[in-house]
Amino acid sequence: MTTRRILATSGGFIPGPVQQTVRPGTMLLDALTVTGASRPRVCLVLTASGDADAYYAMLYESFNAVGCDVTQLRLFPQPTAPPEERLVGSDLVWVGGGSVANLLSLWRLHGVDEAMRAAWEAGVVLAGVSAGSLCWHVGGTTDSFGPTLRAIDTGLALVPYANGVHYDSEAQRRPLLHRLVGEGALPLAYATDDHVGIWYRDDEFERVVADQPVDPDTGPAAYRVERTTDGVIETRLSVE
Repeated sequence: MTTRRILATSGGFIPGPVQQTVRPGTMLLDALTVTGASRPRVCLVLTASGDADAYYAMLYESFNAVGCDVTQLRLFPQPTAPPEERLVGSDLVWVGGGSVANLLSLWRLHGVDEAMRAAWEAGVVLAGVSAGSLCWHVGGTTDSFGPTLRAIDTGLALVPYANGVHYDSEAQRRPLLHRLVGEGALPLAYATDDHVGIWYRDDEFERVVADQPVDPDTGPAAYRVERTTDGVIETRLSVE
């Protein structure tokens, strides 16, 4: 049976050797290894940023530098390839950050939502940061609508949880996620500090990883946020 894997992050990259370059961090290098390919085929999907050219150029250079064959699925001004063919034909799909609300709307318009599910079912590693983390979940908190964060509950729901990103760097994230889970507006949630990611195996939480080595007791972490009879409980999940 095919194992379905998702890496949902608030990171993925570390600074590169010169200005305005990046390189995959430890958890993303691990994701490339998980594909089992000697030269992984990576598809970039940067819908959430409006398919920004500079973003594509930076990530093309980064993945090329670590021995990947890189392609893309753009939706502006029109899809650059049949979505299912391009995604299922990849070893790893990386979804960039930006507006998750816009991303989800455009994906559904062009059938990318079903193509992502097909890729996941086929064993392609799905991964991403921020909007590219939220999208795999039922929903979460987003700044897609303005500087005041709001809930979104129209995610692909490949995993049956809510998601919180940038948990340690944006002050509105934690209290809003707690409130939404407490009200029952969102289900049990997993959240990540910056530079931290969560692996899901099939549709179950598996482990916590990071871009670089961190102190498991005091460094950035992930969190499980759940509604109980005693209120909302947050449990720290340390990086392995």
